[in-house]
Amino acid sequence: MASEEASLRALESLMTEFFHDCTTNERKREIEELLNNFAQQIGAWRFCLYFLSSTRNDYVMMYSLTVFENLINKMWLGVPSQDKMEIRSCLPKLLLAHHKTLPYFIRNKLCKVIVDIGRQDWPMFYHDFFTNILQLIQSPVTTPLGLIMLKTTSEELACPREDLSVARKEELRKLLLDQVQAVLGLLTGILETVWDKHSVTAATPPPSPTSGESGDLLSNLLQSPSSAKLLSQPIPILDAESEYVCSLALECLAHLFSWIPLSASITPSLLTTIFHFARFGCDIRAKKMTSVNGSSQNCVLGQERGRLGVLAMSCINELMSKNCVPVEFEEYLLRMFQQTFYLLQKITKDSNAHTVKSRLEELDESYIEKFTDFLRLFVSVHLRRIESYSQFPVVEFLTLLFKYTFHQPTHEGYFSCLDIWTLFLDYLTSKIKSRLGDKEAVLNRYEDALVLLLTEVLNRIQFRYNQAQLEELDDETLDDDQTEWQRYLRQSLEVVAKVMELLPTHAFSTLFPVLQDNLEVYLGLQQFIVTSGSGHRLNITAENDCRRLHCSLRDSSSLLQAVGRLAEYFIGDVFAARFSDALTVVERLVKVTLYGSQIKLYNIETAVPSVLKPDLIDVHAQSLAALQAYSHWLAQYCSEAHRQNTQQFVTLISTTMDAITPLISTKVQAKLLLSACHLLVSLATTVRPVFLISIPAVQKVFNRITDASAQRLVDKAQVLVCRALSNILLLPWPNLPENEQQWPMRSMNHASLISALSRDYRNLKPDTITAQRKMPLDDTKATIHQTLSVLEDIVENISGESTKSRQICYQSLQESVQVSLALFPAFIHQSDVTDEMLSFFLTLFRGLRVQMGVPFTEQIIQTFLNMFTREQLAESILHEGSTGCRVVEKFLKILQVVVQEPGQVFRPFLPSIISLCMEQVYPIIAERPSPDVKAELFELLFRMLHHNWRYFFKSTVLASVQRGIAEEQMENEAQFSAIMQAFGQSFLQPDIHLFKQNLFYLETLNTKQKLYHKKIFRTTMLFQFVNVLLQVLVHKSHDLLQEEIGIAIYNMASVDFDGFFAAFLPEFLTSCNGVDANQKNVLGRNFKMDRDLPSFTQNVHRLVNDLRYYRLCNDSLPPGTVKL
Repeated sequence: MASEEASLRALESLMTEFFHDCTTNERKREIEELLNNFAQQIGAWRFCLYFLSSTRNDYVMMYSLTVFENLINKMWLGVPSQDKMEIRSCLPKLLLAHHKTLPYFIRNKLCKVIVDIGRQDWPMFYHDFFTNILQLIQSPVTTPLGLIMLKTTSEELACPREDLSVARKEELRKLLLDQVQAVLGLLTGILETVWDKHSVTAATPPPSPTSGESGDLLSNLLQSPSSAKLLSQPIPILDAESEYVCSLALECLAHLFSWIPLSASITPSLLTTIFHFARFGCDIRAKKMTSVNGSSQNCVLGQERGRLGVLAMSCINELMSKNCVPVEFEEYLLRMFQQTFYLLQKITKDSNAHTVKSRLEELDESYIEKFTDFLRLFVSVHLRRIESYSQFPVVEFLTLLFKYTFHQPTHEGYFSCLDIWTLFLDYLTSKIKSRLGDKEAVLNRYEDALVLLLTEVLNRIQFRYNQAQLEELDDETLDDDQTEWQRYLRQSLEVVAKVMELLPTHAFSTLFPVLQDNLEVYLGLQQFIVTSGSGHRLNITAENDCRRLHCSLRDSSSLLQAVGRLAEYFIGDVFAARFSDALTVVERLVKVTLYGSQIKLYNIETAVPSVLKPDLIDVHAQSLAALQAYSHWLAQYCSEAHRQNTQQFVTLISTTMDAITPLISTKVQAKLLLSACHLLVSLATTVRPVFLISIPAVQKVFNRITDASAQRLVDKAQVLVCRALSNILLLPWPNLPENEQQWPMRSMNHASLISALSRDYRNLKPDTITAQRKMPLDDTKATIHQTLSVLEDIVENISGESTKSRQICYQSLQESVQVSLALFPAFIHQSDVTDEMLSFFLTLFRGLRVQMGVPFTEQIIQTFLNMFTREQLAESILHEGSTGCRVVEKFLKILQVVVQEPGQVFRPFLPSIISLCMEQVYPIIAERPSPDVKAELFELLFRMLHHNWRYFFKSTVLASVQRGIAEEQMENEAQFSAIMQAFGQSFLQPDIHLFKQNLFYLETLNTKQKLYHKKIFRTTMLFQFVNVLLQVLVHKSHDLLQEEIGIAIYNMASVDFDGFFAAFLPEFLTSCNGVDANQKNVLGRNFKMDRDLPSFTQNVHRLVNDLRYYRLCNDSLPPGTVKL
């Protein structure tokens, strides 16, 4: 044994050296290469067997097991059968002899290696593999080891990875399913035995005040008193060994439940036993015990007990997540719910010693998470099934869920529970919509619960009731575009809105008075305003008063958002019925906004400026935003008022304008300014009252914006105000005939508005720009940016409107558009400016191309085509980074609009557009790994084919009549082939988004234009595409798109199934390297001649899987022997 002994010593020293801190990376690489070469040798496993039985070095053991793992999973086919027998016999013996002393990670790895052998050889060559596992479980000494083997077997054999043939995968699953009943029986036995052995059933003590359950609810939830009694038994105290065995058994069950179907094998006694263990999670005595005894041993024990509860809940949730429930299993489900709600009641039970919240805080966080998962699955998957059972008390369940929700110890836990209520409210809403007759009955049943929920959720968002918790929420760090506080408020308001949808009157009468109370405080601040030397000051200075004011202002903001969120429930069919409530809200909001603007609370000095000033600004901004939410209600009121011409409506609008106008100023904070601008846009766009233009406040805004000397607002606000003013003049007034729309006057006013906004821009001259120095050029760029951002927004907002509005808009813009086209060549090397100009032109093409007329549009396209030479494109894409690529992408987007235009107008441009794409843009980007520009280019090619099919395929009516099918004449064949080749190339690149997009384009062209059936495609390209897609599947480079690729292969093959089966498939297999002739025959035989989609795609995936498997098997061992 000298050589083995020497090798072992050498290996130990190499391993120690490898993991030593001082070893260099270079040396590590050398050692790694040496070890890899040693592992590849034939017969290396014999050394490893010796190493395993003779060393105590963890690294050496781990390395030896890796050698075995590699041998079994990658080379097993080539191992002589005598050697296999020896390995199958030695490794289990080794495990049995040392499992108690091996470190757990070595023991688990050894189990995995033995299971890997079973995966290859059971039952044919390793017939006692599974019987051995069952025997291990049945012998008390080796039960834990047997359970570890069982769980590993479930993980590795039920859902094996790629390295098995499909036939073997199916065989393994069937073999395992045959064993399920025996396995579940064993696991039930283990858990029951442990429970019974430790249960204290000798004498039942009298009920203590803390252990008494509320009998009514319990007997309601549990059919039979016996099961209630059973679940009320005290929880046994387990020794460490029993806890360990039970946790392994529950882990096995959780994994088994993830793949076995619901069936009679899952017996009532097994379910009851799992529930017994779920009680460990809500048993606080475990924690108490640790605090009393204080020893670390007990502490670990307490955690283990809690962990048993978590594992049991994992088992329950695995069963719960299955949507497909056989009829015979429904009764089991009902029993499961009843038993879980017993636990829920236990968790939320109020007693003298504990409030519910402190009890929840004492439970394991993972247990609470699992329990919440259970409740979510119950409501989302099973509620509709269970609600009809008379013996299941849904209302009592909601009472428990209510307690559980509002006593959650963490914000995340509370969010998760709110999600469950949202699911429940959605369920009720859809139930009512699908069966309108039952609406009253459903609402009567749940009304009390919903009102309670609404009140409590509203209390939770108010500082008045919940300050300590709300102060903890972060309102500064953005995560997914919202802060923690915003998320909290938004989720709460969604629940409020869903209750409002079901119970509008209740919800409104609950919410509005609370808002009123807070607004009274806000409106009462006027009396505390005093004039000081530097302006106005709020004379509230006592710390306690400031704190109370802060809370009240924060609550006003939240409740204003809540009232805004409910606006949609006052419009449409219910407008008349809920008119007075809505009017009350809107009048109150108008009053509050006007008050804020008149007394200029946003500029007032306060005792705590860092807190109170943002609060005052926020209430003002939220009141404007809430009023904006009612713009659709105001629009409906406007059309009603138009018939009755009520003064009340006119007053509402003009007062709102009085509140908005003072805020449109550079002196007002951005948050408030933008809220005012958004409200102005809504009045102009959604409400559109005829008299808006004649209100003095609106005139004032017009004058301010068109006055060249006035200071410009921040970009975003300037754009919004200009959009509002443009819309006031351009959008047709509702309910008025065309002859009363006053278009001539409005057109004149719009022209002068645009003229004022573009004054500086229209004065720019192309020839002076090229000669400019740095400083004036920056001013020019600023002018271009400011003007184009406003004009582009105006066009974008008018693009979906009536022809008349778009005509007027284009007349006003015409001169600016011509200036833009003249300036464009001068800025071709300034990609930031070109980007903005192309954005403007893209918006013009999308919104006003009809109004621009054909000659001018042609001029624009020609200018662009002349400017974007091959050199210019290369400079933009390769040297100017993302801005340059954006410029080219926008240019391609403009061409997309052009090629989609129906009729013959832009047909003459097609040759030059195709030439630009295929000869200039495509060669630059084809080989670049970056996805920039590619998506836009391929979209342009797709749109061009889709909308200009006749450019390539001319079908004549006569030909179709004579032949019965149209054999089309092909034109521009070379261009068509080049485009298809580009699509084919894109499938060989790693970018998955481009792959998905282009596959979708080809499939769409086939659906709409029968692309795959065309002669040119069928005869020269079809099987090239199929080949590329199959290779992609074999290489697993785009695995997320397996399904889409399978369907595309089917659609292509179905054009010529005979050709596919007779010619393509044999040819494909012949060209496959890494597999021998016999394996190719098997692959060909296994691909059945099915012609329906599901069977065909299944055959494709089977072919791909088995081809990969055979290649893996055939990777032969490298020659040469390495000694350590």
